[in-house]
Amino acid sequence: MISPLPVNQIIMRAMRKEEHLTKPEQYALVYNKGRSWISDLVVMKALPNGLTLSRYGFSVSKRTGKAVTRNRVKRLLREILRLTPLEPGWDIIFIARPLAANTDYASLEKSIGDLLSRAQLLRPPKDAVSQQRLRVGVL
Repeated sequence: MISPLPVNQIIMRAMRKEEHLTKPEQYALVYNKGRSWISDLVVMKALPNGLTLSRYGFSVSKRTGKAVTRNRVKRLLREILRLTPLEPGWDIIFIARPLAANTDYASLEKSIGDLLSRAQLLRPPKDAVSQQRLRVGVL
C-alpha cells in the first residue's frame, strides 16, 4: 500500500495544469524514450524531464470499456497520484490495462504503489526520513 502523507498533513488540492502532459509530442517522447514497468492492471512509462515537478498522463483505451468506465479508471488514477508523494523531475504515463476496469481503488492503489516503488519514484514522507536518521544515528 502506498504510504501517503498522514491525514493531518494532507493538503486537499487538484492536480495543476502544469502537472499534466498535454501535448501529443510530450506523450510521444515518453512512449518512445521512456522506461517501462508493468503490472497486471497498469503499465507505467517514465522519462526524466529536467523540471522541478513531475508531470502525469493517462491512457485508457476503448478495450478497457465504454466512456463511463474509462473515465472512472482515469479518476481513480488521478486521485491515487494526487495523494502520493513522488520524486520531482519525471514525465510519467500510466496506461490502464483492460483488467483495471473491474478493479477497486485499493487494488489499483497497490498496483500503482508497486510500480512507483520499483521505479524508485516514490518520495519518502518527511517523517520517515527523520526517523531513519535517528535509527542510524545521523541526528
